Amino acid sequence: MHRAHYMGSNENDILFGGFAEKYLASLSPAQLDKFEALLANNDTDLFNWVTGKEPVPAEWDDEVMTRIKSFVQNEAARC
Repeated sequence: MHRAHYMGSNENDILFGGFAEKYLASLSPAQLDKFEALLANNDTDLFNWVTGKEPVPAEWDDEVMTRIKSFVQNEAARC
């Protein structure tokens, strides 16, 4: 969870850190691996993908990304 709070940009720290705080414990081990691998991407790309500014590349368009995007769209403003 620490890594999700200190990604580089304040926006991603809030979005991904908020998601991690709320949902990390409910992710399966495979989903945790996907989440951690996702965080290795460029901050700008991550922000654009989760906010819908750019389409998510097929390799990252999975159930973890769907959950993060849902969190960003429906819950992140309350963080």
